[in-house]
Amino acid sequence: MELRQLDYFLAVADTLSFTRAAKRLHVVQSGVSATIKALERELGAQLFVRGPAGVALTPAGQELAPHARATVDAARAAKEAVAAAGGAIRGTVKLGTLTSINVIDLPTLLADLHARHPGVLVQLRSARAGSAGLAQQLRDGHLDVALVVFPDGPPADLHTRLVAAFQLLLVVPSGHPLAGRGSVTVAELAGMSFVDGPPGYGNRAVVDRAFAAAGVPRTIALEVADIATTATHIRNGLGLGFLSRFILDEIGDAGLATVSVSDYDLTWRLYVATSAARPAGAATRAVLSLIEEMIPQRGAAGVR
Repeated sequence: MELRQLDYFLAVADTLSFTRAAKRLHVVQSGVSATIKALERELGAQLFVRGPAGVALTPAGQELAPHARATVDAARAAKEAVAAAGGAIRGTVKLGTLTSINVIDLPTLLADLHARHPGVLVQLRSARAGSAGLAQQLRDGHLDVALVVFPDGPPADLHTRLVAAFQLLLVVPSGHPLAGRGSVTVAELAGMSFVDGPPGYGNRAVVDRAFAAAGVPRTIALEVADIATTATHIRNGLGLGFLSRFILDEIGDAGLATVSVSDYDLTWRLYVATSAARPAGAATRAVLSLIEEMIPQRGAAGVR
C-alpha cells in the first residue's frame, strides 16, 4: 500500500466523486479510478459503491478512512519534522474560518506567515454549517486548525484557546418601538421575527440557547450565511437581530439601534481550535503562533 493510493482514496472519500477528486489532485480521472481499483485489489475489498446517483463509501471504505487519514497525516508530520530540524518549516495547513469574522486579521496573518515561513502554504476553508461544521471537520481530519465559536464552552476532544468574547446586542431599526429602550428581557421578544445565521452558526446557537432556557419560541424570518449582511436586512425591516458591538463597528450601524438583553448571558466566544487526537505539525504550530501573537491586537478587552 502506497501513500499515493491513500491520498487518492481520501480525495474520493472527501468529495464522493471521482471527477472532483481528480480536479483536487490535478490528475486525470482515469488515473484516480485505476489507483482506487489497484488499492481495492490489494485490500481484497470494495471501497466505493459506484452508481448513477454518485459515489458512496462501502462499510470497508468507512473503516479504512480514519486509518488512511491518520497514516497520511503521520507521513506529512514526519516530513515537516525533518524540514524543521534543518531550520526550515514547510507544509500545508488547512485553516477553517467563519464568514465575515475579522477578529483575527487573516490577510495580515498570511502575509506575516509568508514572510517568516515561505515554505508554509495555508488553505482557507469555510463551513456552510458554521462553527458546528468546522468543529466536525477538525474531528474528521479535514482541517488542521479552525476559528470557531462554542456556545456551551470548548469540548474536551479539541485543544482550544480563547481569542475574543463579545456580548451580543439586540439590533433593531432606529424607528422600532424598542429602539429607545436601554434593555429588554427575552420574554419581551416573544412573537417577534428575527434575522439570524443558519443552525450550527455560533451566534445563532448562543441566542437559541437563551430563548430555549426562557421557554420563548423564536421565529427566524430570514437565515443568512454572511453575518455582515444581517444589519442591512434589519434596516429593511425583515426582522430583528443579534450582533456584537465589534461587528457593528466593522459594518456600520447607521439606521440601527442596539438594546441589551438583561436576563440572559449572550456572550459570543471565539476560539482557535485543533484536534486533541492528532499532534499539530510544525507548519500548524507556526500558524498557531502567529494567531497567538494577534490575539491582543483585536478585541483584547473582550477576551476573558
